[in-house]
Amino acid sequence: LGNFSGRTRSAVSVREGQGVVLMCSPPLHSPEIIYSWVFNEFPSFVAEDSRRFISQETGNLYISKVQTSDVGSYICLVKNTVTNARVLSPPTPLTLRNDGVMGEYEPKIEVHFPYTVTAAKGTTVKMECFALGNPVPTISWRKVNGHNPSKARLRKSQAVLEIPNVQLEDSGMYECKAENSRGRNVFRGQLQVYTYPHWVEKLNDTQLDSGDQLRWECKATGKPRPTYRWLKNGVPLWPQSRIEMINGVLMIHSVNVSDAGMYQCLAENKYGTIYASAELKILASAPTFPLNQMRKTIIVTKGQEVVIECKPQASPKPTITWRKGDKVLKENKRITILPHGSLRILNASKSDEGRYLCQGVNVFGSAEIIASVSVKEPTRIELTPKKIELTVGESIVLSCKALHDSTMDVTFYWTLNGQPIDFEKEGGHFESIKAQASSADLMIRNILLMHAGRYGCRVQTAADTVSDETELLVRGPPGPPGVVIVEEITDTTATLSWSPGADNHSPISLYNLQARSPFSLGWQTVKTVPDLISGDMESAMAVELNPWVEYEFRVVATNKIGTGDPSAPSRVIRTNEAVPKTPPANVSGRSGRRHELVIAWEPVSEEFQSGEGFGYIVAFRPNGTRGWKEKMVTSSDASKFIYRDESVPPLTPFEVKVGVYNNKGDGPFSPIVVICSAEGEPTAAPIDVKATSLSVSEILVAWKHIKESLGRPQGFEVGYWKDMQQEEAAEKVKTEGNESSILLTGLEGNTLYHLTVRAYNAAGYGPPSTAVHAATKKSPPSQAPGNIMWIQDGSHVSLGWEPVRPLANESDVMGYKVLFRQEGQSNSQVIETQKTSAVVLLPDVGVYIIEVCAVSEGGDGTASPQIRVPSFSGGKVTSAQSTLHVLSTSSSSVTLLLALMVPSTSW
Repeated sequence: LGNFSGRTRSAVSVREGQGVVLMCSPPLHSPEIIYSWVFNEFPSFVAEDSRRFISQETGNLYISKVQTSDVGSYICLVKNTVTNARVLSPPTPLTLRNDGVMGEYEPKIEVHFPYTVTAAKGTTVKMECFALGNPVPTISWRKVNGHNPSKARLRKSQAVLEIPNVQLEDSGMYECKAENSRGRNVFRGQLQVYTYPHWVEKLNDTQLDSGDQLRWECKATGKPRPTYRWLKNGVPLWPQSRIEMINGVLMIHSVNVSDAGMYQCLAENKYGTIYASAELKILASAPTFPLNQMRKTIIVTKGQEVVIECKPQASPKPTITWRKGDKVLKENKRITILPHGSLRILNASKSDEGRYLCQGVNVFGSAEIIASVSVKEPTRIELTPKKIELTVGESIVLSCKALHDSTMDVTFYWTLNGQPIDFEKEGGHFESIKAQASSADLMIRNILLMHAGRYGCRVQTAADTVSDETELLVRGPPGPPGVVIVEEITDTTATLSWSPGADNHSPISLYNLQARSPFSLGWQTVKTVPDLISGDMESAMAVELNPWVEYEFRVVATNKIGTGDPSAPSRVIRTNEAVPKTPPANVSGRSGRRHELVIAWEPVSEEFQSGEGFGYIVAFRPNGTRGWKEKMVTSSDASKFIYRDESVPPLTPFEVKVGVYNNKGDGPFSPIVVICSAEGEPTAAPIDVKATSLSVSEILVAWKHIKESLGRPQGFEVGYWKDMQQEEAAEKVKTEGNESSILLTGLEGNTLYHLTVRAYNAAGYGPPSTAVHAATKKSPPSQAPGNIMWIQDGSHVSLGWEPVRPLANESDVMGYKVLFRQEGQSNSQVIETQKTSAVVLLPDVGVYIIEVCAVSEGGDGTASPQIRVPSFSGGKVTSAQSTLHVLSTSSSSVTLLLALMVPSTSW
């Protein structure tokens, strides 16, 4: 992008209302540039509208009608579309003359598209048209003798007609019209759409024998229609005696080695040129034979056709001659030399056996091949039995025997419906047995329906392949019936139809109809009309269905062989609603509060509710009266109704029955039963309640209860809470039956508890007793007996230890326990003593585990570390468990040790 000339531009002076054109005069540039104009100073750009237009063809600024606001300095700015570089022109001043205002005048088209616009197919065409005039002219566009393309767009206040992706049909005459109140002006120009040449048919590389004819054709489309030229190895090719070129067709007669080379076809019009290339190779070689044709032996059977292949590779095509032995073969009705050189012999016989020679000759040399022909007797086979009918589960052996030329081996193959039998994948049903060299058997065990079909035995020799087939028909249970259709539905019936399935070669004797609902355990046989559905029927009615239940149906067919697979299920249908017919079962009474009549029953299953809006009608009356009192229970899941009447004494007998209803009406009632009103909750509190502390965590609670004729207790509830707690925080424990005491466990040691007892039954709780108090024992001593020492004399072990001194919050020591057991056993023997010493007798030989603990009213204290003592006869061993407790040297410990050292006989 070059720079503008630095020469100062002259001012342009016009009258108000007059049109003006400000010239841009752009610098040298490549490629395209974009024009814009700056008003007074950068970056204040001129806005284009119906009055102002910047042509992207000329770069000029057009103002159709100058106003006072247009006075100022104008600068043309151009931008390179590739580098985005920009340069500014010198300013052009625009001033107004003071000799009056310009009057109105008709439009004058100042910028327009060329008289002929050419555009490549697929590109975007932009045509400009802008006029000066007062008033400001209006621009409109039309295609002469046609409609504007639907994709066309008007830009810049209709000053630019833009046609994207222009096509051949967009070609034609276009008109731009500028119009105001003073007149109009029109410009017309032609849009011509051209296309570059485009290949329709190209060349392909070609190989020809010397002397053949070449014909190449290349085709291209384009507008204008392209012309063709040919090049050979980059040099123009011209017509000659053997060379013709007509409309893209190149023909070379009787080609030779000099014609080989790279050829190009050029298709061109004035807008472009395209190339297509191909190589021509000329072959020239002596005959040669591929290895697969060299020295072969052909074995056929009598009457067969023999083809001995002879296809030498050569250029030009060689001349073929055949010999049998030393004689040249002559063609006849049976013997023919085929066009490609091979020899065919029809209806072969023993006389055709021998050695055959084929020779190919051309100008460059010759070659030959030899083949031997051997004619054998044809193979024949027999497959038995020919047609078999079996029942599922049976077995059969097919036998295949071959009569063949004794000089040839035979191979047997078995097929089913034309496909080879895979003996490995057939689950042990098939076994091939080779009985003799010329026969084979096929064993089929435990036949299934899928094994029916055409069984083939194929025998193959070196000379021929023969086969035979037999048909195996398998009878079995019927296949599944067709789709089950629900024809009609009522509250208890469904009319069904189906199409019969395959009878598997045994006529269907009867059908069985099955149904499934959300309440059934799988598929169940349903009653039908008729009761027995014969095999020739294709419809039946299921009866005794439950109303308002969703069902699926299926059909199972049976023949003499057995029962087949069921049909696919029908669509899910719901039977119609009906009045319920099933009353609730097990109507009985329940315990309740005083003055209540509690009536209970087993709810009716949804299966028997027969419709929406299901509920219960509870009817009752005092025994011996006539009128029934009825209450509605609307919940279908309800199982109890409570009637309360303060005037009803306890244990008053009532006659009770419970009925059912739904939206269709009322159903039956249950049988009448007699139940009594509730006797009520207990009314008396337990007496003589006593609480006795047994240990650090246990309190025994005992009580007595006054027998009542009403409100008989089913058990008792004991509540207990700590001294510092409220009664509402009490923990509770229950007894059942007539028990009059309970042992509370898991309590805190050395804690005062308050306790109450009250009776209960199904109606509720009676009043609580007066609270009693008891404190748990202090916890046992936490200190274990220490400084344990022992002396062993045979099976006697003398033990001594320091006394345990409990803490202030622990129970006093009442004595000690010595626990000992033989190693490996779990049960210990116990010796109790109030002293700090003891003698233990170890009765058996072995190792004993001994430990000591204090005894208190709060329970046993912490046990000492274990001592392991061996028991054996004779000897005297002294030891101390220094590993767990270091032997104290205090005076008390020494005195204890000295006492232990005295022989046991003096104790």
